[in-house]
Amino acid sequence: MKRGGDLAVAALAGIIAVPLGLVIALLIRATMGGPVIFRQTRSGRHGQEFRILKFRTMRDKRHEDEPDAPRITRLGALLRRTSLDELPQLWNVARGDMAVIGPRPTLPEQVVHYSPRQRGRLALRPGLTGWAQIRGRNSISWPERIELDLWYIEHRTLLLDLRILLGTARMLLRPTGITAAGGVNPGFPVPAETPAATPAARVVLPRQATAAAPRLAREELPR
Repeated sequence: MKRGGDLAVAALAGIIAVPLGLVIALLIRATMGGPVIFRQTRSGRHGQEFRILKFRTMRDKRHEDEPDAPRITRLGALLRRTSLDELPQLWNVARGDMAVIGPRPTLPEQVVHYSPRQRGRLALRPGLTGWAQIRGRNSISWPERIELDLWYIEHRTLLLDLRILLGTARMLLRPTGITAAGGVNPGFPVPAETPAATPAARVVLPRQATAAAPRLAREELPR
């Protein structure tokens, strides 16, 4: 039933997305050249890997050590700010790689560091948007995001999904949490980077509290 809803939403969104996507593709081609689409391997349901699609937001490197931030073009910054760079993921939904609502897909090199509890995040297809997205997105830490995703998996209902869709619509109109403080998204704290003496973060969730926990290079940290 949920799969049918995902296909229906993707089809309806595609009515607007296809012509808008063609315009965006032409602008990217004119300002950055090819390729127009950025592809990256992500972990999906049960850890199965797939290639996520996004509109390209960064020009090619001028030298090998050039950092990512100067490579984001004005058009790329606009696409990120409005989340229009995520538009091609409607194709991932149509293919069955993703759902409309679920935990955002992360990188395989993050997943290998998940604890057994955190692997519960892979129980569903990853989503275009989700509970963690509307509760802070990249402005909150990875432990918080993972706990929010686990809470959603345990409590998901049609009413909660509708609440997430409404929250997502509000965020698209008034974007927040696209990057963390200072403009740098938090990386995943792999065990070697987590000081043993540091207590686990406490994450407050609706009607409960818990915690648990990614540092990667950026073309694309998961967003």
